[in-house]
Amino acid sequence: MLGSTGSVGTSTVSLLARGGYHIEALTANRNVALLAEQARLLRPRFVAIAEERCFGELKEALAGTGIEVGAGARALVEAAARPADWVMAAIVGSAGLAPTLAAIRRGAIVALANKEVLVCAGAVVMAEVAASGATLLPVDSEHNAIFQVFEVHNREAVDRIILTASGGPFREFDIERMAIVTPAQAVAHPNWVMGRKISIDSATMMNKGLEVIEAHHLFRMPEPKIEVVLHPQSVVHSLVAYVDGSVLAQLGAPDMRTPIAYTLAWPRRLSFPARQLDLAALGQLTFYPPDETRFPALRLARQALQSGGGTPTILNAANEVAVEGFMAGKIGFLDIARTVEETLATTDRTPLTTLDDVLEVDAMARRAARALMGQ
Repeated sequence: MLGSTGSVGTSTVSLLARGGYHIEALTANRNVALLAEQARLLRPRFVAIAEERCFGELKEALAGTGIEVGAGARALVEAAARPADWVMAAIVGSAGLAPTLAAIRRGAIVALANKEVLVCAGAVVMAEVAASGATLLPVDSEHNAIFQVFEVHNREAVDRIILTASGGPFREFDIERMAIVTPAQAVAHPNWVMGRKISIDSATMMNKGLEVIEAHHLFRMPEPKIEVVLHPQSVVHSLVAYVDGSVLAQLGAPDMRTPIAYTLAWPRRLSFPARQLDLAALGQLTFYPPDETRFPALRLARQALQSGGGTPTILNAANEVAVEGFMAGKIGFLDIARTVEETLATTDRTPLTTLDDVLEVDAMARRAARALMGQ
């Protein structure tokens, strides 16, 4: 369980706590108290904390349990490399790349909740999946929905895939109102309970742009065949359109435990007390096109995918830096997309073939984005 203390992680732990699983390892970034609580509940063999300075505190918190403790980036990779059949990859951002690759390289079933892994290193990651025989199961509600209705055996009959987007908390805001929104407003998603970074990405619609890139790699679909529609109710999680006019959709209440449970039990299904969807009570479902003038992040992501090479890596790195700057009060909400666009215009777009290539371009883009923000 990579990233057990985040929003996806805690939802996963709630399912694992129902019993029937042997837990090999848990990891977290810096939340020692929650990681120790989860470890005492699930009794893994190994726990790892990314922040090395937290090692002593975690070691003390788990004293007497017999649980092995590690710290630092290498410990996260060690956790991923341990002999578990199923791995939840839920570390936020590009920090999850090396541990996720470690799990893929040993041929595990990897439930991928970290879209940035495929955004910044899609070609490298998918090549490793093919070489190792690993199984990649998408956890994002949209990609999980597509996975459930995508006829892999009948791929040539797929006309396009359709990603739905709630539009976030500012879908009806004009530019002037968006210019003055606060981080607290941006993380208050109307439908989903998510971490801060993904909530802000949802508010800018960069999240949907990243999902377009992720869908391209997962389903081998060209960018023009990946459509995005706004769907404020977040009930239709995504759709696949076929050449005969059929459109298959996956529906459900907005609860991340549902796609997590699907990957946990795959190819079966896991029974748990999920909120049931009541269509009659819902009354109506609405859809409309996204506004790329107010939300340019979606346009930038499509352009990055079209450019190829290291451009998506640059997009992702600049976005992570800009989101951090916004959360710290150093830039405004509209400056997030502006910083990404300016970084894309000033950095090299070299093709990437190895993990070292990815990390080099990622670091370069972060430096460029910070410079643009005056840091």
